[in-house]
Amino acid sequence: MKKTYKIEVDCANCAAKMEEAARKTEGVKDAVVNFMTLKMKVEFEDGADPKEVMERVFRACRKIEPDCEIDF
Repeated sequence: MKKTYKIEVDCANCAAKMEEAARKTEGVKDAVVNFMTLKMKVEFEDGADPKEVMERVFRACRKIEPDCEIDF
């Protein structure tokens, strides 16, 4: 399953780091962060609960960019 989320991030470098953190999160098959459109596309592993996975992604991203926001 793939979903797109609106994000708020301050710089392209942080967006790239958030993308890497999202990809490493359990339950995520792939993730792409587009700084220009402020969107994160996430492909979830089969059987993963998107809400639970996105909570883990959000916590991982907050370690990189403490004031980032992800609408999920």
